[in-house]
Amino acid sequence: MLIFLGIIVVIGFWLVAIYNRLVALRQTGNQAWSDIDVQLKQRYDLIPNLVETVKGYAKHEKETLEAVINARNAAMSAGTVADQAAAENMLTGTLKSLFALAEAYPDLKANTNFLQLQAEISDIENKIAAARRFYNNAVAEFNTAQEQFPAVLLAKQFGFSMRDFFEIADSERSAVNTAPSVKF
Repeated sequence: MLIFLGIIVVIGFWLVAIYNRLVALRQTGNQAWSDIDVQLKQRYDLIPNLVETVKGYAKHEKETLEAVINARNAAMSAGTVADQAAAENMLTGTLKSLFALAEAYPDLKANTNFLQLQAEISDIENKIAAARRFYNNAVAEFNTAQEQFPAVLLAKQFGFSMRDFFEIADSERSAVNTAPSVKF
């Protein structure tokens, strides 16, 4: 009887250890997502200032400016990680086209406010990239922990589910897989 009770206690501690590890990994993922969210909020706050600065110099580029604002609004209202990733990829593309506009407008390109906003957004983009890497690492650990034995037998019963990675768009993925050509 004492041996049976000892086995039950060991199994109980073992289940608690598995559960606590999964909870800790889930919380690390939540924290990582919050880090991304903070960086995205900073970027969203800068975009209207950038658009207003460009609007003063490139009045007839209304379509590009509207595309940036629409992409920003879509990104702010995205719900799931997959939707957020898609909206962020669209926003990044429209920002690239907005920065490309500066090449056509030398006065805009020389404007200190525009240059400062461009530098701030570039800095935030780097922080977002780092936060995405941290989030994807946390998701990989969490998902792996759920698939490993013995947690695989218990994760679903404890209410844990797999998380989505924050991935780049397929259009950008093809650009990553293609080596740039250098010509002189």
